[in-house]
Amino acid sequence: MKLKPISGDPLPSQAHPYRRAAVIGAGAWGTALAATLARAGVATRLWGRDHAVIDEINVKRTTERFLPGVPMPEGLHAVHRMQAALEGAEVALIVVPSRSVRSVARQVAEYAAPGMPVAVCAKGIEAETGLLMTQVAEEELGRRPVGCVSGPTFARETALGHPTAATVAFPFSYADRLTPSEAPAVRLAVSLSTESFRAYVSDDLVGVEIGGAVKNVIAIACGVMTGAGFAENTRAALITRGLDEMKQLAEALGGRRETVTGLSGIGDLTLTCSSPTSRNMSLGQQLGQGIPRDACFDGKPVVVEGEVNATSVTDLARRLGLRLPICETVRAILHEGAAPGEAFAALWARPIEAEPRAMDLSFAHPATDQAIATLAERIS
Repeated sequence: MKLKPISGDPLPSQAHPYRRAAVIGAGAWGTALAATLARAGVATRLWGRDHAVIDEINVKRTTERFLPGVPMPEGLHAVHRMQAALEGAEVALIVVPSRSVRSVARQVAEYAAPGMPVAVCAKGIEAETGLLMTQVAEEELGRRPVGCVSGPTFARETALGHPTAATVAFPFSYADRLTPSEAPAVRLAVSLSTESFRAYVSDDLVGVEIGGAVKNVIAIACGVMTGAGFAENTRAALITRGLDEMKQLAEALGGRRETVTGLSGIGDLTLTCSSPTSRNMSLGQQLGQGIPRDACFDGKPVVVEGEVNATSVTDLARRLGLRLPICETVRAILHEGAAPGEAFAALWARPIEAEPRAMDLSFAHPATDQAIATLAERIS
């Protein structure tokens, strides 16, 4: 069936998708992105360290460890040698935990073709340097265009073909603006787009990446309050004020507010803060139920990006002279030994402020010490 354009849509320009792609990282999100590319007709090689996972994808066309029951398309081939993944590739996607981006980008640089675009699909801020993930990758990749893919996406739903949207962001050079159909962001967006996956294009890497880093921390906060027994009012307040923290940090670093109110900002924030499918929200729920951190996830060593980002985001904000009270509260709970009840009670009893921020008002909160202690006890 040929789809008819929605009335009023402009006539589209044509852009050529990449023919061959390498996806570096065979976890759930890397595999989902690789499957999306393959379904779009892109010859895709997926690199991973675990030989058992690689063999299962190639032989059984599934990965029960990461995406159980989801069939893999025939156009996807998994490999365990980095050189084999990148040989002949026109574009690469790095899809590993944020703490591994630097070391993996260094390996990619060894085998990737000169000038090949690389999109980083990890979300976070490097703790030691305060750099965004694309900036980390740029230091290792040399003179290659570096961008990112981000948005409100759960891997399993994407792999199953549920309608999904995300943002592809790369810097736009002068030549890219003259001929946007050849820009890496446009070509990768077209390469990823299928009947169920819709990609948007951006040139605001800072705005896109800050959204991805901060939302994980806010999701832990939402999880804590949900686990403590609170409901929709509380989560809506945290999401909204968390969005303000996201905007502050993005703007301070040169990002745009419009980006933060798009898919990679409020879209990703809303999704991650609303479902225990998110490991960040799940961790928060368990903490809110009084489960010690080392006993969460049944004691398994689950990587939770927001746990690391709680420190790196607030370190960066402090360096810039910004106040991010929700992120600071999560940091205090996870890394400074604060009790969740006391930390969130203190958050709610902060001085009364204005919306919009430009009014620059601050008045002491009228709650008594006893009232604050009662709220702390309810959360605990």
